Amino acid sequence: MKCFPLVFALLTFIISCGSESGSLTIIPADDTVQEEPEENNPDEGDTAASEFDDGVIRNVSSVEIVAEMKTGWNLGNSLDVEGPDETFWGNPVTTKSMIDEVSKRGFNTLRVPVTWSFHQGPAPSYLVEESWLNRVEEVVNYGRANNMYVIINVHHDDPWIIPTYEKGDEVKDRLSKLWTQIANRFKNYSDYVIFETLNEPRYENTPEEWSGGTAEGRDMVNQYHKVSLDAIRATGGNNSFRQIMISTYAASTIPMVMDDLIIPNNDPRTIISLHSYFPFPFTLEGTDNTWGTDEDKAQLAAEMDRIKTKFVDNGKAVVLGEWSSGNQNNLEDRLDHASYYAQAAAERGFANIWWDNGNTGVSNDGLAIFDRQTLTWPFGEIADIIVQANN
Repeated sequence: MKCFPLVFALLTFIISCGSESGSLTIIPADDTVQEEPEENNPDEGDTAASEFDDGVIRNVSSVEIVAEMKTGWNLGNSLDVEGPDETFWGNPVTTKSMIDEVSKRGFNTLRVPVTWSFHQGPAPSYLVEESWLNRVEEVVNYGRANNMYVIINVHHDDPWIIPTYEKGDEVKDRLSKLWTQIANRFKNYSDYVIFETLNEPRYENTPEEWSGGTAEGRDMVNQYHKVSLDAIRATGGNNSFRQIMISTYAASTIPMVMDDLIIPNNDPRTIISLHSYFPFPFTLEGTDNTWGTDEDKAQLAAEMDRIKTKFVDNGKAVVLGEWSSGNQNNLEDRLDHASYYAQAAAERGFANIWWDNGNTGVSNDGLAIFDRQTLTWPFGEIADIIVQANN
């Protein structure tokens, strides 16, 4: 996520509309695409990826994995910046001490958004700089050293991941080669490392960008997920069984968009990835700094119920990969919202991951609860209340 245009508000209003019939592929509980892995023992072979990760892939379901992930924190606007290095948007270089503090506060999951295009060479090989792969792995190890689940994705690469039939072949070729390189680098990591094929896949700067896209756009997003997952699985080893997060168009919860998501290959080791900044005027737009009425709670509960009915009730695991609220000098309302949101997510079986962009200031974009400069928690009460909701 980054600063969105106001048209993103459509996300919170369109969801009240009726859903179109769609094509979500639901996997029955007993349907398997791959053979079940034997739980590997690192003592019987060199499977460990690093001193922080034992390389074990357990024979557990996506739902069980998500139950363990619980509450997470996003390292936002760092490795995902649209520039040459992770300080480009003003955040400091990420250190192990930062992630140690996040873990110490009780967060079980670290989401590491990554933008690759500034470190990726041209066609036909699209080689990723070795130094960038090393840096991403270094940060992943910060999380694994704390026994956290770590999510790696393709984040602000939207300028070239254009979901149109015209661009499709070119994008799929580049995506396949990108994910092959990422997957090979992390191939020996345990199932505590999760891949997320795309962040908020969408056609940027179009009228439908935040309102569900077009039929063509949703179709191409499904194709991009498939080529990414196929590339990951083709690397073999632990990646044959690794959990893969698959997002809807723009990671939206609009019913039409959730309906049109297709799970690639009916793959049973996939997790639905959604972003729900609900309600948008309070969480991101900055036009409403109050929250907590009975009606507010009913509307948020309805949002959560739509997601549960669509996915969890049909056997699919869900991670709310981004949510938060901007600092508008309204701490009590933010606490009320965070408490209700995290509890509602936990009750429905969703893991949830707070979007922290490093900005603790007073603005609709002031989404940080942790100060990465001082390693302190200006909004520790929010951190504590969402961690407690999941314990």
